[in-house]
Amino acid sequence: MQMPQISRGRALAYVVALLLGLTLAGRAIFHAGAHAQPRAAPVAMRATTAPARKVLIHVVGAVRKPGLYRLADGSRIDDAIKAAGGAKPKADLQLINLAAPVADGQQVMVPVRGRAVTAGASAGSPAAGGHVHLNTATLEELDTLPGVGPVTAQKILL
Repeated sequence: MQMPQISRGRALAYVVALLLGLTLAGRAIFHAGAHAQPRAAPVAMRATTAPARKVLIHVVGAVRKPGLYRLADGSRIDDAIKAAGGAKPKADLQLINLAAPVADGQQVMVPVRGRAVTAGASAGSPAAGGHVHLNTATLEELDTLPGVGPVTAQKILL
């Protein structure tokens, strides 16, 4: 059996036609598959911010308007004093750590210059189980702190 003779030009034209046909068939199959799958509609998402947590602080002593104040969580003693109208001229702010963070339920005591801080409350701190000012704390005040007993309180004072 004898094979028909095909010129080089004709063979090249058949190959180009075959590649063109395969390319078109591939595109048709690809586009049909893409249209067959439903696309998810874009979802609009809204960022919701949690409401700012507030803490309740009791400010007393040498301030213009002593009382209860709601402050943003993360506020400082200085913010509590400003909320209470600011310190009076006779206030001794050197006994208070103005940069200390406030805690919910804390009492901030602003002492008067020349008067000793009473044993029941410490300046700028909660009355029981809170911070005490190490420069003015007594043995009894240090003993009220969690984790500090009479021996440790005595070592602190020495």
